[in-house]
Amino acid sequence: MRRMGIAALGPRPRTTKPVRGHKIFPYLLRGLTIDRPNQVWAADITYVPIGRGFLYLVAIMDWASRAVLAWRLSNTMDVSFCVSALGEALARFGKPEIFNTDQGSQFTSAAFTGALAAAGVRISMDGRGRWMDNVFIERLWRSLKHEDIYLKGYTDGREARVGIALWMAFYNSHRPHQALGHRMPMAVWREGVTGLLGQRAVDMTLRLDNAGALPTCPQSLQQPRALIA
Repeated sequence: MRRMGIAALGPRPRTTKPVRGHKIFPYLLRGLTIDRPNQVWAADITYVPIGRGFLYLVAIMDWASRAVLAWRLSNTMDVSFCVSALGEALARFGKPEIFNTDQGSQFTSAAFTGALAAAGVRISMDGRGRWMDNVFIERLWRSLKHEDIYLKGYTDGREARVGIALWMAFYNSHRPHQALGHRMPMAVWREGVTGLLGQRAVDMTLRLDNAGALPTCPQSLQQPRALIA
């Protein structure tokens, strides 16, 4: 079915769940020309089907270069795996001028927005239901799932961790993008940062999380807490 592009109709896990009382920030990217690394970062969450259940995957992307700066797998939607990915991205790649997300509870939480505010980053959020406001990371999910996850059919978190890590490394360093002049995302990021700051480019080594230790999360169950790196 996967090879033929056929999918069963059924409920899928929701990855964007607003919470009443969380502050919603305005969308700052409308009409903005994004032409340099670390100008705008974006984050999003998707689900990864595994065996009889699924895991959640968050990624942080630099818009101008399309480079994936950090990612994490979790068996729950607890905010901690998103904050962990954000902390790694900030520590390894500096900080963006603007950080864009949807209105999911993880990204509107005080823990996530507080970390951005403490770093001096302006916060931008999509309109509700407007996936096109974060289109580049949506394309990342499509490529990851159709080129890797759906073809391999991972049975557990350990397989998924290793396979996704290999695909992310390939995507960053070996997969040319037509929109980037057929260059690789991480090469564009390095060139841009070196040109802007006059500093030596940072080497990219994606950090593996401990998703191999995670049980799958059956759709009918709610896990009490997240188990992440």
